[in-house]
Amino acid sequence: MATRPRGYGMTAELARKREKNFDAIVANDTFDWMKSVLVDGGHDSDADSLKLISSSADVIAPLKNGVVLCNLINVIQAGSVKRINTSKMAFKQMENINNFLTACETLGCKKLDLFQTVDLYEGTNPNQVINGIVALGRKAQSYYDGPVLGPAEASENKREFSEEQLRAGEGIIGLQAGSNKGASQAGQNFGKTRAIID
Repeated sequence: MATRPRGYGMTAELARKREKNFDAIVANDTFDWMKSVLVDGGHDSDADSLKLISSSADVIAPLKNGVVLCNLINVIQAGSVKRINTSKMAFKQMENINNFLTACETLGCKKLDLFQTVDLYEGTNPNQVINGIVALGRKAQSYYDGPVLGPAEASENKREFSEEQLRAGEGIIGLQAGSNKGASQAGQNFGKTRAIID
């Protein structure tokens, strides 16, 4: 692992802010879901590696090599990650994380919802790692019938209107345009009235 200086000034302030925003309850719920999915897929040893989380550092340690994440997405959608590297070499572990992220995007997760490889490997943003896994949990509900994480994503509600219905709507003034029914200027008084004395 590359050793990065923790920094001073704004860098340290941002790191403190991220640590303050870390929610251990959400992280534990996420890990519980991951354990359930991994056990459902027969990866009991990976599920056992996910321990109770009390700080953001507890998120990074079990996920850093990317093997647990790759097995997780392969349970959700078989064959998502073709080859999982078990090497201890840094670039192989980062390749696992990258393969996981690519598979998430293939399933339909938005890139903005996911994390970057360095966020996990170097432990720079554990909050985003949890957010990315939660995004996968939402998307997984349309591919996987096992345990669920978070609310289901909304589905499209496409509506079809006939030509007659569309023409009927053209003659109606919407409420956003305002209405002048019942409007008058009676009773309006702005400022002091003009006194005309003869």
